[in-house]
Amino acid sequence: MIRIRDLQKSFGDHKVLNGVSLAVEEGEVVCLIGPSGSGKSTVLRCINGLESYQSGEVRVLGHKVDNKDESIHELRTAMGMVFQRFNLFGHRSVLENVMEGPVYVKRTPRETVRQEAMALLEKVGLSDKAHAYPAQLSGGQQQRVAIARALAMKPKVMLFDEPTSALDPELVGDVLQVMRDLANEGMTMIVVTHEMSFAREVADRVCFLHGGTIVEAGPAEQVLGAPQHARTQDFLRRVLHAPSDHKLA
Repeated sequence: MIRIRDLQKSFGDHKVLNGVSLAVEEGEVVCLIGPSGSGKSTVLRCINGLESYQSGEVRVLGHKVDNKDESIHELRTAMGMVFQRFNLFGHRSVLENVMEGPVYVKRTPRETVRQEAMALLEKVGLSDKAHAYPAQLSGGQQQRVAIARALAMKPKVMLFDEPTSALDPELVGDVLQVMRDLANEGMTMIVVTHEMSFAREVADRVCFLHGGTIVEAGPAEQVLGAPQHARTQDFLRRVLHAPSDHKLA
């Protein structure tokens, strides 16, 4: 479903991605982990065309991603993106936020969209907040609305860029549960996350990025439980506060 080959990306003289290659099959959940600045978020932004890239190739559903080509608009409708920040329209109700894309981008009849949007709000546990405004919601609730809004476009792939990093710890669980449910339903997902327990439980594969390259990749239990590369071991030791390698298992 997604093919990335030798992806190279620089901002000026700073090389952010240095030969990233990755394949994601339909129904797979792939988690990208690694220190800040390792290129994880840039990979996602190249996949959905928010960032251009200097060389290499990104293909989604068989089509090359090129943000200078008209085809990018159709490709983006096939990909839902959830950011660290919720980016909801503050002047629109929760229901209106979820309806926005299908009504104004896909030109779907408003009544059809309303029914589907209410079903999505039920799915993320917020049907009772349909007529509230974002400022009246907690951060976790706003992020769940953002997920419902992305799902309203009926994407084939969901991209999550550290969706819980801006949340207070007690609000993280509800958002992760929605993501677990999506994974269980077979949604293809690429997730940039620092939530190692979530990655271990849900991911089919985990990729550890460092310095703009994928240093180690494999099944979640292997990468998180018995990492082979010294950089992966050091990162997980720091993240998990583990004093020795055996604590990683």
